[in-house]
Parts: sequence; structure tokens; C-alpha cells
Amino acid sequence: MSRRILIAEDDPNTRGALREIIGTEGYEVVTAADGSAAKKHLETASFDLLCLDVMMPSQSGFDLCRWVRQRDTVTPIIFITAKGEEIDKVVGFELGADDYICKPFGTHEVLARIRAVLRRCAPQTPANHSLRPTAMSDPTAHPSFSMGDLVIHPAKLRACRGEQEIRLTPREAQILILLYQADGDVVSRNAIYQQAWEAESIPNSRTVDQTLSQLRKRIEIDAKHPKIIQTVYGVGYRYDPGSQD
Repeated sequence: MSRRILIAEDDPNTRGALREIIGTEGYEVVTAADGSAAKKHLETASFDLLCLDVMMPSQSGFDLCRWVRQRDTVTPIIFITAKGEEIDKVVGFELGADDYICKPFGTHEVLARIRAVLRRCAPQTPANHSLRPTAMSDPTAHPSFSMGDLVIHPAKLRACRGEQEIRLTPREAQILILLYQADGDVVSRNAIYQQAWEAESIPNSRTVDQTLSQLRKRIEIDAKHPKIIQTVYGVGYRYDPGSQD
């Protein structure tokens, strides 16, 4: 399963070098020449990791990171930049970055840091959670299923509505499986968090709400009137098969 990485870098030589370095390791790489172009990618697709330059035209990496973290507290972010002063690193980490690589960088360092960040941020499942379906520890082991007019293919980390194909992260696939297997029952925010995030994490309802909100925008026909991810205020979320008619 290929991880999808977005590189936002205005220098074409650096951008090309990063694309080659990261791509040769089997990652799927998408590039953007500035912050605005990167934002357009982020508004229409999901990524497993963001690599951001700081000094970019139209929108800086810091501004882009701030924008991302207002909507997504989960996707890991690495700054790769020539701004190597301590204050720059402090600002980057306070904005929500997971790592900070200074230029000039070495090939092995970049790859090692990417692997380390992806490893730290990979979703894990608690071993003994009472609400955990047995197949949930590995979403790609789950067979395809339908939620309304949307067909979920966990093995491919894809969802399809007719000819439209929507990419899913492992975490998003886990959430959809959990809602589907609840068969109309409400799934609490705490149960979703414990299922789709690291076992040792402290439940954070804001993180769950932000993640579900972004997923809803991508899979619902009308995110303001959702049919698949329905909010039960004060409790959690559910998918109600009976409401699809």
C-alpha cells in the first residue's frame, strides 16, 4: 500500500529532487509550486504526509500549516526549509509540525525522518477495546460494502460513487467500517478515537469532529445534509441504513 505525500516547494530543483528521492522509495508523490497550489490539492484529496517549504510565494509554509491545523490535527507535517534558526523551528513546531528538516539536506536523512514520522502517526487499534470489531485492526482486510450510493473498498483504500473515485486514508477506512458495522447504532466519539487513533492517545473529541467533518465533505453529496455520516449531537456519529431511501 503506497503512502501519499504532498510536497509544497517553490524551487523547481529542490522540488524535483524531493520528488525523485521520495518517489524512488515507493511513495506516491504529489507536488505543488506554492502554498496556494498546495491548498487546492488539500481541498480535494487526502494525504498521509505533508512536506512544506516555509518561504513560498502566495502563501508561506507557516500560513499553510496554520490553515491545515485548523481543519486537520492528525495528518503529519514536516517542514523542509533553509530557515534553520531556532526561532523558526519553534514557530514551526508550535504551529503543529511533526518534524523540521533544514536545507541543505541529505537523501538518507529525509527518508529516515519521513519513515519515522509516518511510523509515529500510523493509526493503531487498542488490543482489548470492547467496541472493536474483529476485522478493524486492518481495514484493508475488510471486504467491500455499501453505504447508501457509496461503495467502500477498504482493500484499495477507495470509495466509489458511480464513476467518481475518492481516496481514503487507513484511518478514514477504519471509521467508515466502524460506522457501517454499528448498523444504525450511535458510535461515540471516544469509541471512534480509540478505534482509529493510537492506542495510547488521550481521547480528543475535537480531533474526531474535525476528521469526520473533512471526510464528510469528500464523501457526501451534500455535506450540509449528510446521509452517510450523521451527527447525533452530544453523543457521536452513526450511519443509518434505514434513512437512505
